[in-house]
Amino acid sequence: MKKIFLILLLLPLLISCDANDKKSEQNIALIESYVSAVENMEYDAMASFLADDYLGLGPSIGDSISKDEAIKNWKFNVENLYKKIEYNRSRNMPIIIDSGDNQGQWVSNWAELKITYKDNDIDVTIWANTIYQIDNDKIIKSFTFYNEADVLEQMGYIFINPNDL
Repeated sequence: MKKIFLILLLLPLLISCDANDKKSEQNIALIESYVSAVENMEYDAMASFLADDYLGLGPSIGDSISKDEAIKNWKFNVENLYKKIEYNRSRNMPIIIDSGDNQGQWVSNWAELKITYKDNDIDVTIWANTIYQIDNDKIIKSFTFYNEADVLEQMGYIFINPNDL
């Protein structure tokens, strides 16, 4: 009798964990498909993964972008700037935030990105983290972090402290 009671007590927890695991697997698959669309520079496919009210934030404070703006930017970058984008050492981790403003299901993607530019065949390599919030099988929000100054230095830009002039 004690065993049956214990099983009945644990059953909802086990079912809940299984449902969360399946949803986490689906969310990771969604992000992997989105990353594939980015690598293949398929901005129309990328649009299909973003919710209509998508909000992208970062990499700098104050940077924010809607779905339409994001696709317009990607289209411009694909047609004018990027020759190739490769996600190397890309890893995904599902996260569930139980409370607060950012409550929901998330996937964090850590990657080493290699970007080749069209005009000069310059390659830059950056470490980037994008955290995607997912709802109804669409990306509704993302936060992206990477070192923009590192990218510019790899492209040949030189930073000078104005106080040194």
